[in-house]
Amino acid sequence: MADTAAPYGLIPVKRADGMAYAGAVTQYLIDPAGEASNIFHGHVVHLGTDGYIAMSTGTGADGTTNAFPVGTTLYGSIGVFMGCEYVNTEGQTIHSQYYPTGLVAPSGTDIKAFVVDDPRVLFKAQLDGSADQADIGDNTFFSTAQTTALGSTRTGNSTSALDATTKTVTAAFRIVSAYSPIGDDFPDVLVIFNPGWHSLNAAVAAS
Repeated sequence: MADTAAPYGLIPVKRADGMAYAGAVTQYLIDPAGEASNIFHGHVVHLGTDGYIAMSTGTGADGTTNAFPVGTTLYGSIGVFMGCEYVNTEGQTIHSQYYPTGLVAPSGTDIKAFVVDDPRVLFKAQLDGSADQADIGDNTFFSTAQTTALGSTRTGNSTSALDATTKTVTAAFRIVSAYSPIGDDFPDVLVIFNPGWHSLNAAVAAS
């Protein structure tokens, strides 16, 4: 039962072709000079015009003012953040569930981000309210835009939820199926990025 609001962002579950998700991620880089936000496990991220990963702050409710990244005309996210690796000031390699805001890489080192960037992966996420069978196949988006505060620095996990008020017009994610009973107070659902909301399915490039 999913009767408690306990959102966790997006968690990869399986591929749309029915194959199991085998844990594949792609390595990208975060600006070594630092990003001014926490990036939590389960957050949607995009490639900036500088070629570095950044958190997508739009809700995904529309393709312009709330696009990924916010304020753009749909060139989409690159996927979902699964953690990072960096070298601290003592020269130790740290594997972290989340990227801590303002982290600066020591000279000559990288901040590596690990991202699920396969556009055919289905993700589990929690809705912010009740739904019913008619919502299966509709589109949804983040109930609140991702921010540096929407996550736990203790667990490293996102606390972003998807909006239970679904729509049939453009939005970031398609609800493919229920994961917990759809009649729960805060049901878990399986979603996939809609075309144009994922940069590997979009014709527009970041730079």
